[in-house]
Amino acid sequence: LVYISKMNSLCISRRSCFAQSSAFKKAPSVYGRLPVVRCQASATAMNTKDHAAPASTSMVQRPHRIATVKRKTKETDVEVTINLDGTGVCIAETPVGFFNHMLDQISSHGLLDLTVRATGDTWIDDHHTVEDIALALGSAFSQALGDRKGIHRFGEFSAPLDEALTHVVLDLSGRPYLGWDLEIPTERIGNFDTQLVEHFFQSFVNTSGTTLHIRKLAGRNSHHIVEATFKAFARALRRATEYDERRQGMIASSKGVLTQQ
Repeated sequence: LVYISKMNSLCISRRSCFAQSSAFKKAPSVYGRLPVVRCQASATAMNTKDHAAPASTSMVQRPHRIATVKRKTKETDVEVTINLDGTGVCIAETPVGFFNHMLDQISSHGLLDLTVRATGDTWIDDHHTVEDIALALGSAFSQALGDRKGIHRFGEFSAPLDEALTHVVLDLSGRPYLGWDLEIPTERIGNFDTQLVEHFFQSFVNTSGTTLHIRKLAGRNSHHIVEATFKAFARALRRATEYDERRQGMIASSKGVLTQQ
């Protein structure tokens, strides 16, 4: 009896559902009066050409920023080639081993392609060779920059190397100046005279037209201090020489010029 009662209830429930479904199909309801929205893509909307981003009007044709400078005196014979938009490839062939290592830091961390070939009167000391390389490098750098249109102009970086930390700020202003606050504890790193570090940067700013400030924030090891300095210099240089897209090729100066010519 219980089984028959349950079956009767199930049948009644099914008939009720069927009746409700039939009534829903026959009788209009609020749902039946809703507007039907059909997705129909027009030919214009489907045309990708009409929706393509407009060509940028700020595109500026950029020159190849490459320069070569040769400098020959009774003391040295130097040739420097620089590509400001390189990938960090360095060929340093000079008789000053530690200095070759520092040139590699400039290239690697500044993403500059740099080739330096030099001979000099190193039987006296390394002074003339390092100085003339710096003068030639600064000249090549300035020539590669050209009129300095569209670049960031300013660069800043702090680089650590173990316990050493140096801070470099520069401005490609066309005005040469070196602010130097870098104490190096020892007179030599191997055979390299550490006085030549400051002289290198002074010679570079003289011919490149760069305002450069270098400070030591921490450090005890001379090698670490000097290498951190060259790394920070390279990264600041990279930032300053990179193009600022918002400038749209304009010179980053209210005067409209960043060179002394």
